[in-house]
Amino acid sequence: MIKTIVIIAFILIIVSLGSALFHLFQSKTGEQSEEQAKKTVKALTFRIALSLILFVFVFIMVATGLYKPQGIGAGMLMQKPVVTEYSK
Repeated sequence: MIKTIVIIAFILIIVSLGSALFHLFQSKTGEQSEEQAKKTVKALTFRIALSLILFVFVFIMVATGLYKPQGIGAGMLMQKPVVTEYSK
């Protein structure tokens, strides 16, 4: 469920970035550059907002324990600290 939400959000971010690129090229070649510039800014603003929402969502999922990180380095984060005679 969580992975599906994250994948859908990533796809929406990429589509929004592609839309902004399309409108950017249209504004350079077309005569309606101000309208195309507004569409580019709107698409990039949507991408930034969606990225921030995704970051906060993943942070909350990890902080509450609903999602446990897997992969390189995840084992190091989950280990208990080693207590030695010098660290007491």
